[in-house]
Amino acid sequence: MFIPLKDDNPTSRFPYITVLFLALNIVVFFYQVSSPQGLQYFVYKMGAIPYEITHFQSIPLISAQTHQPVNRLSPWLTLVTSLFLHGSVMHLFGNMLYLWIFGNNVEDFLGSFRFFFFYLISGLGASLVHIGLNSGSQVPVIGASGAIAGVLGAYLILYPQARVLTLIFLFIFIRIVPVPAFFVLGIWFIVQIMNVGLGGGVAWFAHIGGFLLGIFLIKYYIQKRKRVRAH
Repeated sequence: MFIPLKDDNPTSRFPYITVLFLALNIVVFFYQVSSPQGLQYFVYKMGAIPYEITHFQSIPLISAQTHQPVNRLSPWLTLVTSLFLHGSVMHLFGNMLYLWIFGNNVEDFLGSFRFFFFYLISGLGASLVHIGLNSGSQVPVIGASGAIAGVLGAYLILYPQARVLTLIFLFIFIRIVPVPAFFVLGIWFIVQIMNVGLGGGVAWFAHIGGFLLGIFLIKYYIQKRKRVRAH
């Protein structure tokens, strides 16, 4: 098991959008769990349901807490709102840890304005990959994982040799060591592929899709910037 703790990759500006997304995710989660309706209510209300997107119709959902029908948001709007919902503290913590470690450098490279849209496009694209491959599913999809996977893909292209201080568990071997980013992120991506088909309530294809989309977007931006400079 590999758990990244921090990277040795300083930035030249404060990561306003990274911090904004961190704060939004944390505030939304604690609002979910402290609300009388309960966490599940918001998952049902604001989570993206593949069937609704692919069949252009809403489905009725009943809250387990109130036993009343949930007033769902527009299916297309849930593609955005679902990116800020999490199902547990560990789900939230894992996503925010990766966002904090890798997001600031990608934002530093792109600039805050571009990073804002990069993050959302990565998240939307990741969700659409999952939806396209699970078009009949009526299970809500939530989490920032797809958007953050896009950030990881971009980081891999931009800073493959950056050192990432990583906590490594291998049976009784436990160490904190600096590891090249390409190794940490490469292992992360391989794990996503290996887990496809295992289920467990995780949208593995969204992670894979987000990662590959992040690579594509950052390469496109780099090439575009080179062409502009050439002129």
